[in-house]
Amino acid sequence: MPMSTPARPRTRTLLISALLAALLAVSAWITVPVGTVPVTAQTLTLAVIVLICPPRQAAALLTLYLALGAAGLPVFSGGRAGVATLVGPTGGYLIGFLIGATLGAAVRRPLPAHRPGVSDTLALTAMFAGVYVTGTTWLAYSTGMGATAAIAAGVAPFVLLDGVKAAVAVVLARRLRAAGLVDATA
Repeated sequence: MPMSTPARPRTRTLLISALLAALLAVSAWITVPVGTVPVTAQTLTLAVIVLICPPRQAAALLTLYLALGAAGLPVFSGGRAGVATLVGPTGGYLIGFLIGATLGAAVRRPLPAHRPGVSDTLALTAMFAGVYVTGTTWLAYSTGMGATAAIAAGVAPFVLLDGVKAAVAVVLARRLRAAGLVDATA
């Protein structure tokens, strides 16, 4: 019996979400230790997620990713896992991934599709703001650093590289949309 029409989009959404969560986990293994907060490929993957997923899908797949890590699968940077990682000094950035991805996708969703440069830029700005604010706030709280020291350790070294990752994500997302692999209105 052929699959009904409503099941196909739902199955496709679930498959894309699972693949993106797996890609986020794999990108965590691409790590360069830099002080307290490592450089990873995760923000590149996160930016692509924001640009190709609606807010509910982005939130669901980030929740899945965090749940897998909390359950002990080595999906966080450097192969780390567990609740201790989520409440450790860099755990705020992981929670910030969920907040930033949901916020970024929510900002992008209602913007005009005929102006992708504007909508992509605003969405990624919102995403990075969510990640940086949540992560830096937790870094300062959990380590006792002052705000200036936390920004110096958890934001300043990453801004330029994250800008490059954002530009790459925009190109990747546009190609995925043009190829019809994802919903162009996401």
